[in-house]
Amino acid sequence: MFFWYKLLTYLFYPFAPFFLFLRKLKSKEHLTRYKEKLSQINTPRGNGCLIWFHVASVGEGLSILPLVENFEKDEKIQKILITSVTLSSSEVLEKKLSNNKKTTHQFLPFDVPKFVSKFLNHWSPDLAIFIDSEIWPNFIFQIKEKNIPLLLVNGRITKKSFNRWNFLNKFSKKIFGKFDLCIASNSESENYLKILGAKNVKNCGNLKFANTKLNSGSKLDSVFLNKIANRKIWCAASTHPSEESFCAETHLNLKSTFENILTIIIPRHTHRVKAIDKELSGLNLKVVFYSNLSQMDIDTDILLVDTYGENSKFFNISKSVFLGGSLIKHGGQNPIEPSRLGSKIFHGAHVSNFSEIYKYLESLGVTQQVNTPGQLTMDLTEEFFSNKLTNSQVLEKIDNYGFEILNKVIKEIKIYINTQR
Repeated sequence: MFFWYKLLTYLFYPFAPFFLFLRKLKSKEHLTRYKEKLSQINTPRGNGCLIWFHVASVGEGLSILPLVENFEKDEKIQKILITSVTLSSSEVLEKKLSNNKKTTHQFLPFDVPKFVSKFLNHWSPDLAIFIDSEIWPNFIFQIKEKNIPLLLVNGRITKKSFNRWNFLNKFSKKIFGKFDLCIASNSESENYLKILGAKNVKNCGNLKFANTKLNSGSKLDSVFLNKIANRKIWCAASTHPSEESFCAETHLNLKSTFENILTIIIPRHTHRVKAIDKELSGLNLKVVFYSNLSQMDIDTDILLVDTYGENSKFFNISKSVFLGGSLIKHGGQNPIEPSRLGSKIFHGAHVSNFSEIYKYLESLGVTQQVNTPGQLTMDLTEEFFSNKLTNSQVLEKIDNYGFEILNKVIKEIKIYINTQR
């Protein structure tokens, strides 16, 4: 199987520049740095120990910030390289890491042998750490050929992805057997990783529970905050198609009781904002994009967030958050971030991708399932009338839980850092 995968990547090689150029025309790639995906690297490596983290996109990138914060202080580490795939992740990470002297961001090259070889020869990492479910076979094989320690951290294997990998059982065992250590994010992933051939698997819990002191940019503009000072606010985050109309119906229901209601919608994919705007405006709702805040006034019904990586700003001002991907058979979205900021979390029935986290938060009284706009309306109305203060004991439990997970993960990673000269 690896032979055929490798052959396909060789066949893709001559078309890679053209493919990237088309994506650049569609504004899906960085105007100049897109060439990093072809291993055209302009940043020098420097001397000393280099730790390399690879993440897919924004969520995974944010999850490693507590690790980066810790390793920035480690004198044994001279450079931290973070690679990602998406344009949005590069924009968010550059903002978050603007004051970090050791850390640099690059786009991960295509998983084509020639690009992989050039990337590894340039950066020559002393430790490679893949985050979540990022598996790139050519990279993995070449990393091990160079005897570079390879870790999977906060590993997450859903049932769907497990079934795909297990279908290619011999191939998966070759791939997952290459990792020196797999740190699973939950019990289900721990079990799946063992079946798929990972030899050294530990379950430390989900790293996304850990907090960071790095520049978070979590404060909203003071002019905007003054505009919403007397509004009742709730937030719908990581929404998927059909879920925005669910939230719009909830908003209309709430408006009969709270004339000053403001609903903040943060779609999972911001390229959908124009279609969402058209759909909600058709319901006679006044919609304003976050990028056009100056247009917002007392009559604004929906604030539609059209930027990435700023969810925490809105969780900070929202007492209640509905998390999308849960009314449809998607498996839900991760509820950790709003829970750490003290929000009550509402969700649909489909949260299988994060079932362990939801069970933990449900035991703390933080989450609640809703199935209809009417039910969400009643629950939000109760929250608005209750005027309950954030439960500091619950937040402390979540913070302590995250701190324990972070320390366990750091301890495991430092075993491999300490073996470096």
